[in-house]
Amino acid sequence: MMKQLYRDFGTWIRGQFPYRVQKISIDAGFTCPNRDGRLSHGGCTYCNNRTFNPSYCDPDKNITLQLEQGKRFFARKYPDMKYLAYFQAYSNTYASIDRLNAMYEEALSVPDVIGLVIGTRPDCVDSTLLDYLAELNQKTFLLVEYGIESANDTTLQRINRGHSFECSKTAIEETHRRGILTGAHIIIGLPGEDENESIRQASLISELPIDILKIHQMQIIRGTILAKEYANQPFHIYNVDEYINLIIRYIQHLREDLILERFVSQSPSDLLIAPKWGLKNYEFTNKLTKKMIETHAYQGQLCKK
Repeated sequence: MMKQLYRDFGTWIRGQFPYRVQKISIDAGFTCPNRDGRLSHGGCTYCNNRTFNPSYCDPDKNITLQLEQGKRFFARKYPDMKYLAYFQAYSNTYASIDRLNAMYEEALSVPDVIGLVIGTRPDCVDSTLLDYLAELNQKTFLLVEYGIESANDTTLQRINRGHSFECSKTAIEETHRRGILTGAHIIIGLPGEDENESIRQASLISELPIDILKIHQMQIIRGTILAKEYANQPFHIYNVDEYINLIIRYIQHLREDLILERFVSQSPSDLLIAPKWGLKNYEFTNKLTKKMIETHAYQGQLCKK
């Protein structure tokens, strides 16, 4: 029997529910401390939230309306589908608990919404909030996703992230300790990070008590600080073959029980400056799995226990 290449999110999520489940993204009008002046006004240098908000995702619409429109969008294909409300845009724990509770409960009151996915920053949680989320976790499916982006503090400073890797580590450990499903997000190819640095970080990420990992390539997006930096002083952006080879090595250094949700992100073509691979996400995944089979590579292969 062939070794499993990697533990994929699709297979895992299908095992969690007796029905098909789809995330619906929500823009609930949050900001983040990197934009409202608590830490900075500039935001992370690479960030343009328009790159991952679907058309139905609009902060001028209330949460219920966004979810209902998202349901109509997906129900055309699978009319018996259930949904996870995905609080995605900006930092979705960056408010008072009363306000958060009202938003989360509104989402859960929408028919066929059976859980929450909450994207946030590690510096936007504290023990009181995590205790509240632990209570919420007893009532519904809950996944909290943290943007780590890099395990290198020099890089985090360079991209104006506003927190350290130690901050990410602490938030993740405290979330996991409360029995909450914990996800993390990283970016491969950030300025100043080469292949060796990425592989060094793979082991550090693998040691964190996370359940799910999202990975995507460094993308230069119009309207960002990084786009100006790239125009003035271009740095190396991986082509697709370079990135596939690096991702395979990265996967080999991750513990084998870590669920891998994605390896790439696809920004709108009118916003994307580089890299322009011309591949849909599933096409990239097909190329990746083909190369892994050819090279006999699999998740955890080089992970030090």
